[in-house]
Amino acid sequence: MTKPGDVDISTAYRWRLHRNFLIYILILLSLMGAMAWAEQWGLSRNLIGPIFLFSTVMIYALIGISGRTSDEDEYYVAGRRIPAMYNGMATAADWMSAASFISLAGALYLQGFSGSGQQPGGLAYVMGWTGGFCLVALLIAPHLRAMKLYTLPDYFDRRYGGQWPRLIAAVASVLCSFTYVVAQIYGIGLIASRLTGVQFEIGILLGLGGVLLCSFLGGMRAITWTQVAQYIMLLLAFLIPVSWLAYKQLGSPVAPLVYGHQLSRIAEIEKRLMDDPGEVQVRQEYARRAKLYATRLQNVEESIVELRLELEEKIRSLKAKGADFATIAQVRRALLAVPRDPFEAREQWSKAMQDNLEKSRALGGMPAHSQSFTGDPDGDAAESRLFSESRLNFLALVFCLMVGTAGLPHLLTRFYTSPSVAETRTSVAWSLFFIGLLYLSVPALAVMVKFEVLNNLVGRSFDDLPSWMAQWARLDSGLLAFSDVNGDGILQLGELKLGADMIMLATPELGGMPFVVSGLVAAGGLAAALSTADGLLLTISNALVRDMAPKDGPGPRSAEGRVILSKFALLAVAMLAAVVAAFKPAEILALVSASFSLAAAAFFPGMVLGMLWPRVQRLAVVMGMLSGLGVTLYYLFVNAPSFRHFWGLDPYGGLWFGIQPLSAGVFGVPAGFAVIVLVTCLTPSRQMHEQR
Repeated sequence: MTKPGDVDISTAYRWRLHRNFLIYILILLSLMGAMAWAEQWGLSRNLIGPIFLFSTVMIYALIGISGRTSDEDEYYVAGRRIPAMYNGMATAADWMSAASFISLAGALYLQGFSGSGQQPGGLAYVMGWTGGFCLVALLIAPHLRAMKLYTLPDYFDRRYGGQWPRLIAAVASVLCSFTYVVAQIYGIGLIASRLTGVQFEIGILLGLGGVLLCSFLGGMRAITWTQVAQYIMLLLAFLIPVSWLAYKQLGSPVAPLVYGHQLSRIAEIEKRLMDDPGEVQVRQEYARRAKLYATRLQNVEESIVELRLELEEKIRSLKAKGADFATIAQVRRALLAVPRDPFEAREQWSKAMQDNLEKSRALGGMPAHSQSFTGDPDGDAAESRLFSESRLNFLALVFCLMVGTAGLPHLLTRFYTSPSVAETRTSVAWSLFFIGLLYLSVPALAVMVKFEVLNNLVGRSFDDLPSWMAQWARLDSGLLAFSDVNGDGILQLGELKLGADMIMLATPELGGMPFVVSGLVAAGGLAAALSTADGLLLTISNALVRDMAPKDGPGPRSAEGRVILSKFALLAVAMLAAVVAAFKPAEILALVSASFSLAAAAFFPGMVLGMLWPRVQRLAVVMGMLSGLGVTLYYLFVNAPSFRHFWGLDPYGGLWFGIQPLSAGVFGVPAGFAVIVLVTCLTPSRQMHEQR
């Protein structure tokens, strides 16, 4: 029996969806087969990547254009008629952003399962994000769907009334969603530039066109069906290389069941590398460089002058000896890179000192992959503190990701599109299933990639390194860098730097797979970034147009007018996010983690207490939201490297309990809960009655 607010879905409509879904899968498999056949017949790699990216983006664009609408119900919530399975698939695509697809395996590769004192560990992301969906299923999604809303700020307006709860929720939605979307557009630029060979900034613009084609015309209706298509693409793009690596290394394509065998082999290689003479030489050289930078920082102004004089003298000496042009040019570049003023020098040299100190540790600064936590609880004071900080950072990040998931506006909006409360619960279960298909394979991928690096790259001659390494290094030295630090002509682990954002994208090349698999992986990464960017841009534009505008203020009165205005707001926000992403403000995971902390602190306390405690009223939630958001923003800003460098502060002196700023929500969420409870208890019952 259909309840009030539920939407009836006909059997014919469901069968039409199933038919279109199967047609899309056949088209996708045909495209993959055609690209593989073309590569066998000699199609250039310079064409395979662009063809793959262009073809998939055009498929999404056609779906987006066919879903165009100006109807308010269709634009904002897809008519509330998305069946549970497809809504779960779209939610999974919306959820598995560039962070999950591109960077999560890289975090597990670099940080191991539980990280170090300064790094929370890759497993924290898997546990936090998956656990967050359990919170969504139990506490949030069914309740929101029953209220038949459009956006998350609508909940605060409906539950608490008044302008301020809605306005604060709208501002917080823009803040956390914009941080998140910058990370997605950064990922889009990275993929487009790697596969097409264009500059990073041009790659961003190319990808941005794909985002707008998917979301501009049709809003949530178009986004939902493009996300379903994108989920299939990113799932195939992830599982095919993982299964290939597992079969190559272990003889079975079922990676989650067999990758454990590689952990013991990795542990043996790590133990051998810790005592390897070449690795020891590399660590000593990095320690010497760190000491050199520390000496320069003792008297910055004098060091700048001395460094310039030293390099100028070196250039004159090389010219006198008749050195080749390349050697002289290298020293000239070093001279041009000398900081221009003490502030720039302090910032640049402090970072260089920390980087070299990190590399002077065993295993290139990476923790042993399968260790529990860095440090020793029974060791000296430093080891005990490191163990405590490592464990705290792991737990803090798990907490922030869990409650952040339950507060992300673009994710919760997805559950407004279900036909009924029952289908909403089912769609959450489908979401967990579709996410689990990928998340169970992420740790396996990290382990097998690390085995490939340790077994096949480390120890090779620099002259014998594969060409793809030089291509990645030219694209961005922050993604891949290698140099012969100890001068022995052999690549040591300490001489190789891999960025988290390139591990997944370079997996096919690491594993020696056909280039068509590289194109598939890039298309999958693009699908992951596009799917999330679409939902985020829609959330931001809705917040700006629907939620921030006064109900009786100027602006379009008709539903169609609001939809048109939302489309132009979406376009403007997309362009602004592209400009910010072009500056590469931080790694993808760092941006995404900050977004989750902001969402957790701003929304979770007010939502949960509003659902469970009828006494909570407007004043309490306004003060709670401002307090939680304020504490989180403060912790993020005062621990930002640029902020601390500007004021000449200790890089790690602003941390509370050693917890890294990406987990700032661990302080903001309790602050929000405490303020809401305190104000509610102190507010007289008569005043609470007047606020109703």
